[in-house]
This record gives sequence, structure tokens and C-alpha cells, in this order.
Amino acid sequence: MTENTYTTPSGTIHYWLRVTDPHMPTLVFLPGLTADHRLFDKQIAYFKSRYNVFVWDAPGHASSWPFTFDFDLMDKARWLKEILEKEGITHPVIIGQSMGGYVGQTFAQLYPEYLKGFVSIDSAPLQREYVTGAEIFLLKKMEPVYFYYPWKWLLKSGTKGVALSEYGRKLMHDIMMVYDGDKKRYARLSGHGFGMLALAMEKDLPYEIKCPALLICGEKDRAGSCIRYNKAWHKKTGIPLEWIKDAGHNSNTDQPETVNRLIEDLTERITAHYRP
Repeated sequence: MTENTYTTPSGTIHYWLRVTDPHMPTLVFLPGLTADHRLFDKQIAYFKSRYNVFVWDAPGHASSWPFTFDFDLMDKARWLKEILEKEGITHPVIIGQSMGGYVGQTFAQLYPEYLKGFVSIDSAPLQREYVTGAEIFLLKKMEPVYFYYPWKWLLKSGTKGVALSEYGRKLMHDIMMVYDGDKKRYARLSGHGFGMLALAMEKDLPYEIKCPALLICGEKDRAGSCIRYNKAWHKKTGIPLEWIKDAGHNSNTDQPETVNRLIEDLTERITAHYRP
């Protein structure tokens, strides 16, 4: 994997890339809120010899810092498109975990013909109809909650609350320790992320997925109402939904072999269209 950077008006984005054939599908891994590129270590290790792979530290996260919090989900999707075009990637398959899945849906709204595949991992639909006004209100008020919550409790809930496996919890602990000693940055990052999500929902856009897609959700995902949202998302759209046994919100770290197989199955079906 080669580390590269892309400069935006708000800051510089760091991303990692391995491309052997830019005309074949590229797996674009987008981590969730406060997580960084390491969230997909098990996926990168598995797929980098099989497909083109890409992963970033999202704006404001880990290496993609300093960053001004003046952007929204549309900006993130546009910057992602510009990075992919810069690298000559023509067939992206977005795999987004949690917030990464929301970025993927925004990308699908802006570039429906460019996106060739979409996998949601423990994310939820972005359409306004799925959420209540109270839920949107609370999303806009999260920064002070994170700021005044004791760091040791945040660290505990941010590790044990999102993963069930020893590997998944240790990984998330290591990722959160990037912000150790700077809870203000962590609270701002979290609050801005949830606020972006609320604003995107209020736009009341279709966010339709027109490419081959898959929904993945841990059976023991306790982050918000993720399980309820995925059931409703699947029921309304007919997008296939796979439940991951013995997995929480970060199901790709709790059960990487199962998740990798599901991603591979979808990608193989997409890739078949591009092979001679």
C-alpha cells in the first residue's frame, strides 16, 4: 500500500492505495466516525492481492489532521471522487462502515453512474423517512455530550460498545488513543460527524443505490438503532441483508472472514462484467 495525500480547502486527506489494474473494480474502504484506516486492516490484508484497494483516514481523523470542520457529507463525497479520479480509478466499489456507509450513499446520490458497487457495514439508510424529528434533533446536540463525558468512560464504551472480539476491541482502543489527551478534538470530531448526518437527512434526497449492493449488520450491533434501520432498509429497497453472528457494530473486525467472503462474493459478480 502506498500512502498519498490530497489537499482540500479545509485540510489534507491521507489515503492508502494499491492499484494493479485501474480499469478493474477498486474496493474503496471508508471507516466509521472516529475510526481510521486501521479499521479495515483484516480486509486490506485479504483483498490487496486480489483487487485494487483504497482506504483513507476521513477528513479530521487520525493522519488527516489538522482539518477545519466546515464541510459536510457532500464535500466528503466530492473529495473522494476527486481523489479516485486523480488516481485513475474508474470502477469504485464502496465498502462503508457506519459513517462510511453514509458517505457511500451520498456518493451514490452525486455519482450514480460512476459507482459500481456498494456494501454497507453496520450503517443505516440516509433517507429522511427512516428517522424521527427527535432523532435528528439529538444528532445535532452530541458534541457537548462527548465533551463532558469522562474520557475513561468514552474509551470503555467506544471499545466494548462497538466490538465483541478481543481483536476488535483492542483495535478500537488503539484507534481511540489517537485522541488521548485531546478530548476536545474527539468531541468536536464526533459532534461534527453526527451534525453532518442530521443535515444530510434533512435534505430529504433519494440517496438511491442503483448499483449492485449488500447490507451487512452484526446480530449484536447495539449502536443506536442500527438493527431496526437495516431491517427497514432491506424491507423497503430489497437490497440483500446479511446478519453476522457473534458480531457487534464493527462486524468486519469481529468476524472478518465472514465479512470478507460476503464482500468477495459481491465483487466477483461485479468483476465478471469487466473481464474479457
